[in-house]
Amino acid sequence: MSNILERLDKLKAKIQEEDFLKGYGLSNEVPIHIFCYDPSEEMAVRYFIEQVVADQDLKCNVKNKNLYEIFLKICKDNRLLDRIPALEKSKGSDFVLRNLQGKTASARNFVNEICKDGFKEGDVILITGVGEAFPFIRAHDVLNTIQPQDSGKVPIVVMYPGTYDGRDVQLFSRLPKKGYYRAFNIIGMGEKL
Repeated sequence: MSNILERLDKLKAKIQEEDFLKGYGLSNEVPIHIFCYDPSEEMAVRYFIEQVVADQDLKCNVKNKNLYEIFLKICKDNRLLDRIPALEKSKGSDFVLRNLQGKTASARNFVNEICKDGFKEGDVILITGVGEAFPFIRAHDVLNTIQPQDSGKVPIVVMYPGTYDGRDVQLFSRLPKKGYYRAFNIIGMGEKL
């Protein structure tokens, strides 16, 4: 457990650095960073997120964008949230999943919610709820859709319960790998857990 706490402390320090906030050293790449962690460390990560979002003394403005909460909002806005249990009971889980993936739960709908209030210099977008939102949406689909036009040069940090080797993300370190090569491992987080 102490390793995750040390890594989270380093992350907190990193997101406040001027070079990080301005995207220096990224060769004009979109500033997307992935913080991988073992899924068993989820509660420590959630506590960290609560603390860093509430911390008024940071040299940046952390904007938490929880994919699961966004999913629930999209379902509610489309008047589906209350209907899902009955649909699942009558038509089955596979039917509900197929009909929510790619339509209601499209990556574009998630990006629209993430970016709807805009961003300013000094903001850091923290994408959370990656594991909770599975299987309705995958983080790499959101990241492919968000760049580069929607977030500009505002740094994005994805709190990812799994691994990222610089080429593939693997949710929970168990599901099939999905290709995503545009992000940077932050603070050396991509190694196998």
